Amino acid sequence: MAKSSTKDDFTLTDNSTGKSYTLPALTGSMGNRLVDISKLYPQTGILTYDPGFSSTAACKSDITYIDGNKGVLMHRGYPIDQLAKHSDYIEVCYLLLYGQLPTPEQKEQFDTDIKHHTLLHEQLIRFYSGFMRSAHPMAVMVGVVGALSAFYHDKMDITDPNEQRVAAHRIIAKMPTIGAYAYKYSLGMPFPMPRNKYTYAENLLHLMFSNPAEDYDINPVLAKAINLLLILHADHEQNASTSTVRLAGSSGANPYACVASGIASLWGPAHGGANEAVLKMLGQIGTSRNIPKFIKKAQDPDDSFRLMGFGHRVYKSYDPRATVLRESCHEVLNVLGINDPQLELAMELEQIALKDAYFIEKKLYPNVDFYSGIIMSALGFPTSMFTVMFAIGRSVGWISHWKEMLMDDHHRIGRPRQLYLGETERKFNPMDKRGHTEKKTSWSWLWGGGR
Repeated sequence: MAKSSTKDDFTLTDNSTGKSYTLPALTGSMGNRLVDISKLYPQTGILTYDPGFSSTAACKSDITYIDGNKGVLMHRGYPIDQLAKHSDYIEVCYLLLYGQLPTPEQKEQFDTDIKHHTLLHEQLIRFYSGFMRSAHPMAVMVGVVGALSAFYHDKMDITDPNEQRVAAHRIIAKMPTIGAYAYKYSLGMPFPMPRNKYTYAENLLHLMFSNPAEDYDINPVLAKAINLLLILHADHEQNASTSTVRLAGSSGANPYACVASGIASLWGPAHGGANEAVLKMLGQIGTSRNIPKFIKKAQDPDDSFRLMGFGHRVYKSYDPRATVLRESCHEVLNVLGINDPQLELAMELEQIALKDAYFIEKKLYPNVDFYSGIIMSALGFPTSMFTVMFAIGRSVGWISHWKEMLMDDHHRIGRPRQLYLGETERKFNPMDKRGHTEKKTSWSWLWGGGR
């Protein structure tokens, strides 16, 4: 937990008044020092300005630790490579939710609890028919997960630990069913029932690809790859979607509505849509002989082209998740024996990126989105389902942060401030006295912000 360290306190001097203010320093169990500015505005009337919150810690958390400079990702103190090698997704879910790895008995009970919540209410299933068949699966996910709040709301007391636990289990259990049904609905195919005999990853494959007219055999290599994808996407600290869930939850909102808000945030191409963008980029490159041309485009600061799936906002060295997923990616491609020009192009681009001086200098290593997109494409997932898979894996992270926030005695409703740049006070003119001296109000001016 964060500790105060008075010997390392910070002093802020207001040059306009000459006044100085002492700000407490905080140190966590790992990571950067922080300045506690929670009392800055009440005591001084001064606000801070931090677009994108890149230098602001908005909460305390025990769940996930990232060191972007060293390429470190840990859940509850366990490095991601150890969890990926030795755990399955359900065990990681238990760890994120409850803070410890489960005993065999706890793991068995947790697994049973999750399996008993996989079915959807029949009336919720009929909700799908209200969507266009062409609707993006993420749009369907936002709607259906949000609709869960209509089925589990009246008896929901978010201050009750048992109710928190049940809500968390429902979210984890139902997300694969909800996501797979969005895909099946787009194809006009019947909805398969979840099967308790399968593991979480196996059940996801069954829900996605089984056909009621014939038997579906689970390929263990593919199930292993799905399990790995889910683990690597389970949580990633205070990213945009997790922060969205926390912000929505800070008002006391229903947990299913909070998770729906996280799905909406994840849908953005700068967040969960990045792996989908990788495949679109490969399609744009076309063939391997075009790679040098597109690398030059990426190096040109005046060119809008960007190499998707390379580099990361947080990691300034190799993405630790990509290190794990790279091996699985090659294993899946070898087992399936796929002869796909786009996937071959991706592998060639990977080799160039790992050796090219420009990529090495800029630390533009392949990230988790690069490999996850390739794996899901090889497994037969359409690109529209890539972000859905991300959402399924991330659901445990969202609900763990929601639960942690509610347990924090100091949590408050989120209320960021702003740097106001609008008009100063103006006198209101009645309609009949407004002339052409008023600012122009064309639509382009209005939507452009007037500047």
